[in-house]
Amino acid sequence: MTDPVTPGGDPPAEGAPRKSALFRVLLGVAAALVIVGALLMMQRRAQFQALAKDTEAQTVLTVAVIHPTARRDAEELVLPGTLQAYVESPIYARTNGYLRKWYHDIGSWVSQGEPLADIDTPEVDQQLLAAKADLVTAQANERLAQITDARYRELLKTDSVSRQEVDNAIGDLAAKSAIVHSLEANVRRLEQLKSFQHIYSPFGGIVTRRNVDPGTLVNAGNGGSSQLLFVVAQTDPMRVYLSVPESYAPSIHSGLAAYLTLTQYPGQTFEGEVVRTSGAIDPSTHALLTEVDVPNKSRQLLPGGYAQVHLTVKVGGERLQVPVNALLFRSEGLRAAVVDSSRRVHLQELAIGRDFGTSLEVLTGLRGSDFIVLNPPDGLEAGQEVHPREVANPLAPAPPADLSRAPRPPEKSP
Repeated sequence: MTDPVTPGGDPPAEGAPRKSALFRVLLGVAAALVIVGALLMMQRRAQFQALAKDTEAQTVLTVAVIHPTARRDAEELVLPGTLQAYVESPIYARTNGYLRKWYHDIGSWVSQGEPLADIDTPEVDQQLLAAKADLVTAQANERLAQITDARYRELLKTDSVSRQEVDNAIGDLAAKSAIVHSLEANVRRLEQLKSFQHIYSPFGGIVTRRNVDPGTLVNAGNGGSSQLLFVVAQTDPMRVYLSVPESYAPSIHSGLAAYLTLTQYPGQTFEGEVVRTSGAIDPSTHALLTEVDVPNKSRQLLPGGYAQVHLTVKVGGERLQVPVNALLFRSEGLRAAVVDSSRRVHLQELAIGRDFGTSLEVLTGLRGSDFIVLNPPDGLEAGQEVHPREVANPLAPAPPADLSRAPRPPEKSP
């Protein structure tokens, strides 16, 4: 058979439908490729943006921040002090001579008026004997002058002597009486020097020093340490002088309770109180001189010893405490790096109070709500953007231990 022929035209093309289907397939594949390419480009762009964001974030310094620690309204003020005897007296000789004997050595407890030593005074003894002999002579001359004066007064009544002779007798008697008074005073002076050969304790206490032995030549007066014979100290109560910082001066007053701790008596305290202050701030130290008295009935406290004095004082105003590794030491002064709400750094000037070693007391310059940088780098600048990360405050008190979770010791088998 032969294919039909269309009258007046060309024969039908069999490949046209096939070409149309192939074109649609290719067009779909191209569209799919375009979509996949667009998706890949969008994904790559998102990756580039994330990478740029991460890179930018890594360029911002990450810092650890904490809040300043607020101090309590009342706190314990601990200051160093040196123990001193309530009364301490160096004993010197008041007469010249040689030490005959001493009665108490160092460490001896003596009562008021108890003898400490005796001094031989041969020169004073001879001077006293000579003064007494001169006094006897003067007294004899005075008696003769009294007799002469009485006789001339009687003779004057009968005009047996002239008035001038009577006046001479009266004047001679007055001169002899004055000589007697002078010699009596000299005898009393030498007797007083003689009495100083016995040395007594001026008050009850302990002998802390003895510088002489029998036969030592001693001279009257306090002419240097070589003339010092004894030192007696009254050690009940004991005195402790403190230099209280000016910021705590308003809280210090008479009657304020205090107690002492000493390294040689661990776990033991010695109660006392503030008895007086100087009432003025020392301009060189900016501190208030304060005296604390502590009873010492047990005699455990020794003069010259070192003690820590604890005082409970009230803190005026807001007092904050920061660790020393949160501070910057710059040429313009001490600064703290404070991070604000926009994550910018401000170098805040501080007024420092007491130094606790690992931390400092801040009087002004910070608030309790401020975030300060812990361990700030030296290159940190004002206005720099940072990424703050809050960490545990090293000054915060540790939480109490949970004893219920503590391991128990193994039970012993019967």
